[in-house]
Amino acid sequence: MTTRGEVAALDVTRAVRAVSRVLRRHHLDAPARVRLGALPGAEALTVVQVDVRHRDVVTRVQVTGPRGFAVTFAAERLDRRLARLAARETRPWPDPARPALSRAGEPRPIVRRKQCALSTCTPAEAVAVLDAMDYEAHLFTDAETGEDAVVHWAAPGVRLIRQRATYPPIRSPEPVRSTPPIVVDAEPAACLPPGEAATALCRGGLPFLFCTDPDSGRGGLLYRRHDGDLALVAPV
Repeated sequence: MTTRGEVAALDVTRAVRAVSRVLRRHHLDAPARVRLGALPGAEALTVVQVDVRHRDVVTRVQVTGPRGFAVTFAAERLDRRLARLAARETRPWPDPARPALSRAGEPRPIVRRKQCALSTCTPAEAVAVLDAMDYEAHLFTDAETGEDAVVHWAAPGVRLIRQRATYPPIRSPEPVRSTPPIVVDAEPAACLPPGEAATALCRGGLPFLFCTDPDSGRGGLLYRRHDGDLALVAPV
């Protein structure tokens, strides 16, 4: 258990008990990592993140809600998530429990820049990570094209955006779990420096934006944080 900000001791106790109950319900004798973060501001919101190793795969849920209720919301989401894993089902979309962080307004600052080694995999394998980690969008290197790409939730299933290629992904003879339909974007990713990307995201009211950095030539995922500011994930 880790906390950030002014998290009430009662919420810590609630989190330990609630997550333990969910694990027992699913007969899981597995360690769980729980993070509680109190967001600044008058809204009094708490971010709860729970990571559980299930069948040698890390499963994560993340929920934002009012203090005193966010822990309950996170435990319920973890319960549903583990039930879907057992039934080999993917996350439903639209997800009423996870409204998109999209609102139009003036540009906000990029307060966090995270560089990471991207996994090289097929779009179907990237969707499996997208689902397991409870992400809204997932940045990876497409094994079929060698380009950086993003998969994200969108009706009727998942949308794929590559840096340049716009043809559909190759269908695997052995699908990864029950992969939802993957629709490729008809347009390649825009080529924008981070500052211009931030302006486009905020003024367009987008929850995230995938684009190619003109200096590095690599793809980056810019997204809105729960506090309204922006974060950028880019390849090492």
